[in-house]
Amino acid sequence: MSVFRHPERHRVAVLVRHGLLPIELGIPHRLMGIAVDADGAPCYEVLTCSATPGALRTDADFTVNVPLGPEALAEADTVIVPASHEQDEPWTSGTLTPPLAGALARIRPDARIASICTGSYVLAAAGLLDGRRATTHWTSCERFQRLFPRVRVDPDVLYVAEGNVLTSAGVASGVDLCLHMIREDFGSAVANSAARRTVVPPHRDGGQAQFIERPVPEPRVSSTGRARAWALEHLDRPLTLRQLAERESMSVRTFTRRFREEAGISPQQWLTRQRVERARHLLETSELGVDRVAAEAGFGSAAALRMHLQAVLGVSPSAYRRTFRSTAGAAQPPR
Repeated sequence: MSVFRHPERHRVAVLVRHGLLPIELGIPHRLMGIAVDADGAPCYEVLTCSATPGALRTDADFTVNVPLGPEALAEADTVIVPASHEQDEPWTSGTLTPPLAGALARIRPDARIASICTGSYVLAAAGLLDGRRATTHWTSCERFQRLFPRVRVDPDVLYVAEGNVLTSAGVASGVDLCLHMIREDFGSAVANSAARRTVVPPHRDGGQAQFIERPVPEPRVSSTGRARAWALEHLDRPLTLRQLAERESMSVRTFTRRFREEAGISPQQWLTRQRVERARHLLETSELGVDRVAAEAGFGSAAALRMHLQAVLGVSPSAYRRTFRSTAGAAQPPR
């Protein structure tokens, strides 16, 4: 008998261990749990399971009762592994306990597997990250690399998607990762709706820096927020650094430095990412031709749009539209 009760939905199993962080357990349940299609039908069924069912310790002053065991993993379309604050075998020796190894062995070969924060240690210990690029919490990246030398660790991103294996950095990046998966499964409209209902940003690019160490700004020091807001309203125009700097009454040099301090990337990199996102949205939700999409997103030409979309997503505009317009409107979730 199936542990999932809604076969028409995309089935998600969240695999937790002793020392789980309740906030990380809540991320997939909240975001995927409220994701609905255009008709208001739920897109996902999310269940929690453990290698050994029962009461699990948390990093708070309460336990979490998990009645489901690894049988849920055998049916899941997506498996998400949150972090543990306890120093268990994946953390100390890069190995798996027999129960955890047995549980992971039940995951279907075609299932998608994702980790939040140091849940990546479990994926790496299982050999799922060998030869792949991956990330984890920035404070753990050096240790992670020493323990798992076959993994290509990227400490400077929010999340990494390598085929059907995904890893994310700290707690908040788990939100970004889940929204990314919702977007990939059902399109930007569904992901944006889930983000709005949770009052979080609808999209932060996975390549964004996960931690920028800087002092607290002095009171009344201008930020670059007005320039960014203005740029988003004028993405279809050629925008120069001087124009952006003038919105904040700064020199180009000061604006560039301040922008990088606040956003973690250069103004030009930020503009390119916003234009890619605008193009993705238009390709998913409009009937505009590729030339018009390129113009509306500020790329100027279809050739420039193709180049940037290929660099970021590895697909052409027409291929992206075919995939995500059909995905967003599909009656059945991807498996």
